[in-house]
Amino acid sequence: MNDEIRLLAEQLLTQGETVLSERERRVLSRIAHRRAISRNSHSEFEASMTFGDRLADKVATVGGSWSFVIAFALVMAVWMGLNAAFWGFAWDPYPFILLNLMLSTLAAVQAPIIMMSQNRQAAKDRAQANMDYEVNLKAELEIMALHEKLDRLRTDELEALLRRQQEEITLLRAAVEALKT
Repeated sequence: MNDEIRLLAEQLLTQGETVLSERERRVLSRIAHRRAISRNSHSEFEASMTFGDRLADKVATVGGSWSFVIAFALVMAVWMGLNAAFWGFAWDPYPFILLNLMLSTLAAVQAPIIMMSQNRQAAKDRAQANMDYEVNLKAELEIMALHEKLDRLRTDELEALLRRQQEEITLLRAAVEALKT
């Protein structure tokens, strides 16, 4: 079957550049040279990440968790409670301008970091989708080659059966002619 796949791949590769995309040509080339298509895209993507990328992902993981939301709500409640309880000695009295400044600064820094992480995840998803397409294309071509092989086997089988029937008919005619004489 590998020869059939290879022949099919070479046949499709010679059809011309306008018929196939570069990705399809790459898949067919890998099939023709009997190289694997699938690979671990997660490992490849992780290996290309910089320290800043990994830090942004950690910040997005922590900042987008319920633990962070609950802990931050508790910190804000304590902050406001202490400043309200010690009205005369409060370091940030109502309307909590320092707290608002810190929240604004946190939001201004955290939002772009989370966006960077989301953009990286989208790129990772696109890479995975491209690899899935290539694997699916290879599987489809292998199935086509398998169908061709099965069709060829079936045709050969039918031709052999017809030949045997023709031989039997010839023998029967000869026997009938021998009985007549």
